Amino acid sequence: MKTTPEHNERISKMTFSSVYPHYITKVEKKGRTKEELHTVIEWLTGFDDNKLKELIDEKVTFETFFQMAKLNPNAHLITGVICGYRIEEIENTLTQQVRYLDKLVDELAKGRKMEKILRAG
Repeated sequence: MKTTPEHNERISKMTFSSVYPHYITKVEKKGRTKEELHTVIEWLTGFDDNKLKELIDEKVTFETFFQMAKLNPNAHLITGVICGYRIEEIENTLTQQVRYLDKLVDELAKGRKMEKILRAG
């Protein structure tokens, strides 16, 4: 399934702070912690807790969030389907990066081992 320009635009304008509480709810409902969520986000983006809080407080868009991120060199190993899209086939870079994050949060919530989520082998 291909993403549409409208879909990509909507994602780029969405604020990270509007989605972040949903990530927390999703993982905590499944017995995982906010700290584990932050570990996953830091692995993908390089943002530590302080930087993450700053970006949330500033209400940055996903576009700004990922422009500022230092994407993990192993991010390309995140594959599979999320929200009906095969991640490795998404052509829009930003949309693909947001789906990387969604997939990691999903794996965390599903109880996957942290070393698998962080693509350690």
